Amino acid sequence: MRLLVDAHVLLWATVSSTLLNEAARKALDDSDNEVFVSVTTAWELAIKSNIGKLTLPPQFFELVEQAGYEFLPLSLDHIQHYQSLPLHHRDPFDRILVSQAFCEGLTLVTRDPLFEPYGVSTIKA
Repeated sequence: MRLLVDAHVLLWATVSSTLLNEAARKALDDSDNEVFVSVTTAWELAIKSNIGKLTLPPQFFELVEQAGYEFLPLSLDHIQHYQSLPLHHRDPFDRILVSQAFCEGLTLVTRDPLFEPYGVSTIKA
């Protein structure tokens, strides 16, 4: 399976995996699965850290790479798909995740119910 993690899932998986439910934890820990982190998620976390909305552990993004997660770049295809999405969810970072999941055939790991109206494949975290 090819997984794309939402920002809160990334934080929980790397800092305190006990916050994830069993299904999400198993999927992320399964070495047969590829786990991707959108560069837009990294950007979102960096912005929130910079404005004081959250504190990231030192060298957080290096920890993400050490966990075996792969950063997924943003492509023109993702942006074009983003333009076609209905506004079920107003968060631009989350809408990019929806676009990337569709374009790349990824299953989104999230606890956010606002992804459901898009019909994207998800694992509830």
